[in-house]
Amino acid sequence: MRWIKGLILAIILLVVLLIGILFAVNNQQTIALNLIWAELPPVSLSVWLLATLALGVILGMLAMLGVYIRLKAQLARSERHNKQQQKELDRLRTQELKELA
Repeated sequence: MRWIKGLILAIILLVVLLIGILFAVNNQQTIALNLIWAELPPVSLSVWLLATLALGVILGMLAMLGVYIRLKAQLARSERHNKQQQKELDRLRTQELKELA
């Protein structure tokens, strides 16, 4: 089952790579990007689009970092609480066995 997952992942990766290559080949026009405060050098359109995609992914990950940290802290608190409850349950079980004996 594990090798099927790896095979499917490899096929998806290969398809994405082929689409990326086709995208880069079909978008080779050079464009100079003029920002308000700077003018960036002329580079192919595919490079600018892939750079903005990468920047968007990084900014999205940074935006979700606070939520991720909060959820990890909540999970740690819940696991500590669960461990305390399990200890209490074990203590009550052994206490009940002692009372029956």
